[in-house]
Amino acid sequence: MDLKVGDKVDLVIGVQTALGYSVLIDEEFEGLLFNSDVFTALDEGVKTTGYIKNIREDGKIDVSLRPQGFRNVIDTDVQKILDKLQKDGFLLLTDKSSPESIKFHLQMSKKAFKKAVGNLYRAKKIELKSDRIELVK
Repeated sequence: MDLKVGDKVDLVIGVQTALGYSVLIDEEFEGLLFNSDVFTALDEGVKTTGYIKNIREDGKIDVSLRPQGFRNVIDTDVQKILDKLQKDGFLLLTDKSSPESIKFHLQMSKKAFKKAVGNLYRAKKIELKSDRIELVK
């Protein structure tokens, strides 16, 4: 097996199970895309790009639809939040918002949201209010 963690691969989405979606990796290997890594609806048979998240000792492969590592995803998450803020001027989400609400509005995990918001706050691009986030004017 020539695959290693972080590799970009072609995926074909298979059936959904209790844990996630079975996937075919590079038309050769079987893998699993966990439900916790899915933020949009997926249909069986859809081809997409994914990334090797983990290769377990038993040879099973876990994949993600996002590149692995902080630097690979933070810019995308920051831009997604900035786009939403530039469109609406504010975002009715905070660090106290539920993971479901964040997933619904931004299609990202709460962890990714908090990292991106922290990045924007440190860059002084946003203001954190008790009930929302506002773009600095």
